[in-house]
Amino acid sequence: MQGRPFWEAPVLVQRLCGICPVSHHLAAAKAMDRVVGADTLPPTAEKMRRLMHYGQFFQSHSLHFFHLVSPDLLFGFDADPAIRNVVGVIRKHPDLAVQGVMMRKFGQEVIKATAGKKIHGTGAIPGGINKNLSIAERDFLLKDADKMVDWAKGAVEIAKGYTVEHIDALASFADFPSNHLSLVRDDGALEIYHGNLRAIDAEGNKIFDHADYLRFPEYLAEEVRDWSYMKFPFIRSLGPEKGWYRVGPLARINACDFIDTPEAEAARKEFFAAVGKGPCNLSMAYHWARMIETLYAAEKIRELLHDRRELQETVQASGDANRFPLQGVIQSQVGYRANVLGGQMAHQPL
Repeated sequence: MQGRPFWEAPVLVQRLCGICPVSHHLAAAKAMDRVVGADTLPPTAEKMRRLMHYGQFFQSHSLHFFHLVSPDLLFGFDADPAIRNVVGVIRKHPDLAVQGVMMRKFGQEVIKATAGKKIHGTGAIPGGINKNLSIAERDFLLKDADKMVDWAKGAVEIAKGYTVEHIDALASFADFPSNHLSLVRDDGALEIYHGNLRAIDAEGNKIFDHADYLRFPEYLAEEVRDWSYMKFPFIRSLGPEKGWYRVGPLARINACDFIDTPEAEAARKEFFAAVGKGPCNLSMAYHWARMIETLYAAEKIRELLHDRRELQETVQASGDANRFPLQGVIQSQVGYRANVLGGQMAHQPL
């Protein structure tokens, strides 16, 4: 990217990842906001970016759950591999298969309406966005919004039912204590677009809280090992041996105090009523947590589509000076993304 115009960054970096291109797109746009001195975005720009991000979460989580996870949950891990696959789901549970396809399609349509196209869009630009949401686009999406919320609730029930029924068996599989890291809102609510960093340990004690994400290198570091091309991130205060952490849906559900949409919050409470108070370290609970986030994204999409301020004309802000450091942080489906201009690009996986 060196030598390229700064406004190309949001388009270029989304090629880094085939799973979460929108997260990279938005994280880079947030970094570029600081290049143009845009401390606060117009309401329309903020909401359009959020709508884009919720669309990505909704489609990606739906794809993961229905295409990759549901065969194991519906047929069992010991089922014949010949039927324990997405084709088997289509044959045995055709209605559920259609729901999975249509949920992903809906999320992709949200991305198209906000980013310009479904893959590698250009909607987020330094200081805001390059388009608003037309009435026709809003109405097209709104007609299916309630159905998406209902289908997401059904998916939560599938993940919940399997986890509760097999809780004892799952407890012996990849259940280990760990730290958890995520963004949270100022009031502690689940946040996937903009917030501060919170890290908790396996018992729920806060390691740090409401840390400014612009200062994340003060809290997080990474090391390399000679047997892997991966980088190994860790919490500085704990060191590499004890400071490693989980990210993604389970970490976010563990770290937040509440979810600000009614259906997802009710699902979050049912989750902890089943797995126990405090952080859940059960790896297989990621499926349930992911579906709670899917429901949250569906509710947020519906909420934003009903907000007519999406249709305002002001879509870009500007300022008079760069803001340092030039970086942006955002949650992706599998973790968090930090895009740093003039420094390092940190892609922290699960």
